[in-house]
Amino acid sequence: MNKKFEDYQIVVCGGGMAGFSAAVAAARQGKKTCLIQNRPVFGGNCSSEIGVTIHGAAAFHAYARETGIISELLIEERAINHAEIYENGWINSVWDMVMYDMAVKEELLTFYLNTEVVNVVLTPNNKTIKSVVANIQNAETELTINGEVFIDCTGDGVIADMAGCEWRMGSEGRDEFNEVHAPEKASGDVMGNSIHFRAKDMGKPVPFKAPDWAVKHEDPAYFYEQGRIPKEKRGGYWWIEIGVPFHTIYDNETIRHELTRHTLGIWDWMKNHDPIMKEQTKNYALDWIGQVPGKRESRRIMGEYLITENDIQNKTVFDDEVGFGGWFVDLHTPGGLLAQHAEASAATEGEEYNTFNEYMVKSYCGPYGFPLRSLIAKDVTNLMMAGRNISATHAALGTLRVMGTTAVMGQAVGVAASVAINKNMPLKNVPKDAISEVQQQLLRDGCFLPNYKNQDPLDFARTAVITSSSNEKLIGVGPESKGMHNGLAIWKDQPQYHNEVLETKKGQIIAIGNTKLQTISVCLTNTSNEEQFVEAWIFPIQHIWDYRVIPGASIANTVLKVPTGENIWVDWHVDLNESNGLLDNQYIRLDLGVNENIKWKEAGCIVPGHTAMYQIGETKMRRYYNGNTLSFKVFPEQDCFKASNVINGVTRPYQYTNVWMSDANQPLEQWIKLSWDEAKEVELIELTFPGHLLREYHAYAPFYKDPQCPKDYEILGLDNGKWKKLLTVKDNYQRQRKHKLTKKIKLNELKIIIKSTNGDTRACIYEVRVY
Repeated sequence: MNKKFEDYQIVVCGGGMAGFSAAVAAARQGKKTCLIQNRPVFGGNCSSEIGVTIHGAAAFHAYARETGIISELLIEERAINHAEIYENGWINSVWDMVMYDMAVKEELLTFYLNTEVVNVVLTPNNKTIKSVVANIQNAETELTINGEVFIDCTGDGVIADMAGCEWRMGSEGRDEFNEVHAPEKASGDVMGNSIHFRAKDMGKPVPFKAPDWAVKHEDPAYFYEQGRIPKEKRGGYWWIEIGVPFHTIYDNETIRHELTRHTLGIWDWMKNHDPIMKEQTKNYALDWIGQVPGKRESRRIMGEYLITENDIQNKTVFDDEVGFGGWFVDLHTPGGLLAQHAEASAATEGEEYNTFNEYMVKSYCGPYGFPLRSLIAKDVTNLMMAGRNISATHAALGTLRVMGTTAVMGQAVGVAASVAINKNMPLKNVPKDAISEVQQQLLRDGCFLPNYKNQDPLDFARTAVITSSSNEKLIGVGPESKGMHNGLAIWKDQPQYHNEVLETKKGQIIAIGNTKLQTISVCLTNTSNEEQFVEAWIFPIQHIWDYRVIPGASIANTVLKVPTGENIWVDWHVDLNESNGLLDNQYIRLDLGVNENIKWKEAGCIVPGHTAMYQIGETKMRRYYNGNTLSFKVFPEQDCFKASNVINGVTRPYQYTNVWMSDANQPLEQWIKLSWDEAKEVELIELTFPGHLLREYHAYAPFYKDPQCPKDYEILGLDNGKWKKLLTVKDNYQRQRKHKLTKKIKLNELKIIIKSTNGDTRACIYEVRVY
């Protein structure tokens, strides 16, 4: 056997979204990095081999898309991929190649595909990893990879296990942490593995005969009464899942075979027996069946901190916060297809996703932050982890395990490991002694942290005076309003509460950019034949994900009179100002109470940063529909899209709109300008634009380029009284761009001119940084 020995600073094992993001982040921080992946493609569960589509916080929260490396990848994939993303099974090789292209372009990143780690070599004290030993499949080559920091992103915690780390597997009992979703008694139960299938429309009837060894499915109750509804003829069923009584690691091949038997049997049921589906599938042929099971859960490595569901539900604020999540607490029935009921039966009432269901109410959570300590192994000095093997309880893993969240974890550990090496610091000291440096680098690289913002002292933009050619004022929108949403849809499997009737309390978030609000109006339809009344409140709120039914003391409340008729604008003279609780640069929420004779009309467009919500439980509200805006008007107009937003340190709607938008009534070109009293020696300009924030990845069409994202722009600098063109960019569609100038230049002013966008009539920028 050929033997090779190589030395790196950071070694990442596992090339799923967590490992890939960790390796790219480390390489971008200037560290010689090696990524080892045991499959022929990157992506893990989201590769074309397995086909699980990437989910994250934006499935349940407006403007909650994960950003950073994961955003860069997904924006690129949508811009160049011809394929619709429906659900599981609908990942093609374009995605594989987008990831491969990024890996190849990272100069300090070396990667080995088709390579399995078979051993871990420890130092004599058994507390530090010296190297990992791996075999390259079909190459008869053994690699010994030495490193300073190792990152376990294998999913199954393979490296940590071989290194002797403590780990958990199974479900904690209720008595240990008093978690809402924990079972009464602890057990070894974990969520199962899945494979997926895809069907293709052939344009004419296509027969199907299952092999004799396929499972025979003949009972409609197994599907329609037990939460396994085959509602989509193309495939994409998460519930083709098996776990208990099998071991999700050791019995992986047995599970794969059993899942294959069931998949063929399920397609046979749909094609030949199901009275609902056989007509819909008559022209469809089975096109692909995955043969690599996607895992949800196995080993969880014990770290410096164990995240519990209580941290998730209470949105614990951690000093060492390095990322966020927001998927619901999604705990699948351990047996999957072998259990009496699929998760959907108990949790979501037959996969109809009733958001008022008790399970869905208690499972709706986030967005929440998570700590770096949960990504540092406690038993080995130089081991970190990211992905579904992190230090979390079974219940907490129900929300942390989705790939949008694990990608954020990966980027965090890649940066943290680099900081530890830079400072020659033990990993366990980073959360206390170097966390600000980690957080500020993550923010600079496009990530979002709910409780931290840009405070980089090296960023010249933070001290600049910001002006613009124009800026949009908030007046309001109605049912007739139009917006730029071409190609932006919804994820069809998403809980779709879309009811304008005030059958439950609803709230509309509104940004204040003035110290006065005299009148607020709502567009209502009274479906009865007599005047109706509805209670109304105005609350200051913490941010757009403040889902408390009563978020604090109201600063105004009244009862509105609603005459009969459709689309009636009802005015409320609130006369709010600083003296009675209205503050500039804040969000308020306008709530209307219950009256089933009244509809609160949805706006015909979405105002950036202005989402709505509705009440689902006694104390909890939830995002309305897919981040849509309800009709409202304000007087006077609110200056909430001002130029100064680009240096407030946050790059998405959160505690405020945080975006500069030019006046839609003025034609492009539009510009934003930074001015300093003393000239700055400038070498690097970093820009963050709108793009792919509002909704889940699934909502974005093939070849999608976000209309709000600037397409063509120029950057000019004022040097000794003369404007110089520093650079020109054409055909942009990425959210974050970093521009290094050919040489340093002293500037008193810097101007960014947006010449065109990918569709919107306004120029928009979230952040400008200058170094």
